Amino acid sequence: MGEITSAMVKELREKTGAGMMDCKKALQEAGGDLEKAIDWLRKKGLATAQKKAGRSATEGAVGSYIHMGGKVGVLVEVNCETDFTARNEKFQALVKDLAMQIAWSNPQCVRREDVPQELIDREKSVQRSQLLEQGKPEAMIDKILPGKLDRYFKDVGTGCLLEQPFFKDPEGKRSVLDEINAAVAVIGENIQVRRFTRYALGEGLEKETKDFAAEVSAAVGKA
Repeated sequence: MGEITSAMVKELREKTGAGMMDCKKALQEAGGDLEKAIDWLRKKGLATAQKKAGRSATEGAVGSYIHMGGKVGVLVEVNCETDFTARNEKFQALVKDLAMQIAWSNPQCVRREDVPQELIDREKSVQRSQLLEQGKPEAMIDKILPGKLDRYFKDVGTGCLLEQPFFKDPEGKRSVLDEINAAVAVIGENIQVRRFTRYALGEGLEKETKDFAAEVSAAVGKA
């Protein structure tokens, strides 16, 4: 194993948000391999998050984000255990990132357990019809559908917030849940996304289309 340098530790910290000592230990465990060290930290963060997930999280913050000159707006409530953590810069940065994530990825709900059963049934029906059109046999379809549904829950624009790819990861390997778990590992408290609302300007409205030439002609006729 080669020497673990401060530059390596810093790079790993920037990529994961984990503590300096945890980053150093991860690199030691991974023999200096950055990707393996990231995986090691993810597993550690996930284990930490699971231990804390049962603890009460009734404090927190409501974050907001406005994008595209006011055309998209987001409110998100993120809970933690203490008011002290709610004011922590790391927690506040996470809340801001989650609001930006929602603006970008347009999730339909926080987690897959929140998806109404009728939407799941409709998606199954659509996917089944597509597979039949492709000539897939019925026995194979039942094996393919679970993977199709997993992708549906992760997709940008249709999926669940926690399962979508985190917008700051250019490789798309880290999920939003990975990012939250990394914050849990550093902050040391249970962190939960409770709810969010996303507004898109004009969403659901029928935009009126006007014939500009007809308007000009009418205006001239009244002159």
